[in-house]
Amino acid sequence: MKILMVLTSHDQMGDTGHKTGFWLEEFTAPYYVFKDAGADITLASPKGGQPPVDPNSEAEGALTETTERFMKDAHAKEMLASTKKLSDVDMNEYDAIFYPGGHGPLWDLANDEKSVALIKTAYEQDKVIGAVCHAPAVFKNVFIKPEQNLVGGRKVTGFTNTEEDAVQLTNIVPFLVEDMLKENAGEYTRGDDWAPHIVVDGKLITGQNPASSEGAAKAVVQALQES
Repeated sequence: MKILMVLTSHDQMGDTGHKTGFWLEEFTAPYYVFKDAGADITLASPKGGQPPVDPNSEAEGALTETTERFMKDAHAKEMLASTKKLSDVDMNEYDAIFYPGGHGPLWDLANDEKSVALIKTAYEQDKVIGAVCHAPAVFKNVFIKPEQNLVGGRKVTGFTNTEEDAVQLTNIVPFLVEDMLKENAGEYTRGDDWAPHIVVDGKLITGQNPASSEGAAKAVVQALQES
């Protein structure tokens, strides 16, 4: 199993002056699910190098077993510090593509032409595509036919409007993940706020929030094992 994990390079929360990036647990939980399943993992980001970590995801209350494991894992930290540039990545070399969330992807990956092209190639080659929390934002501009978005007519989930409201960023983010998925004719479902909710539609796998990151990654591994 060769899995490409794509992280954001964007570190500014709009014009608020606050920092953002990827959510640490949404990277570490899937990373260790993939690693423990024996996958060969490549990390990439639009700018390459060290992607920005959302400082809130490093706060005491956000830490988990996998973030603690990562903190002691020199190899994983080195991998994260030296992500490949997206422009140097060839989807033909991978069996799956997976996007951890955090608010960063709303600004860069949602509009990144290389990311869009990688997802389209993965779709055309019937590969596994996964995204968790805010990362389904990356599907915003992925059109598999004129007028048909990748999520059109497919079961999906992602960070809910009420979760965004709870973190008081509804008026800061460039768009709401739930609204965007619905506008693109996705069959959006959700669980309770902050509870795990994973949706599998063939080889398209989405998770609602940070609590869904491990489950979404396990679903990716299962889909790979079945294909």
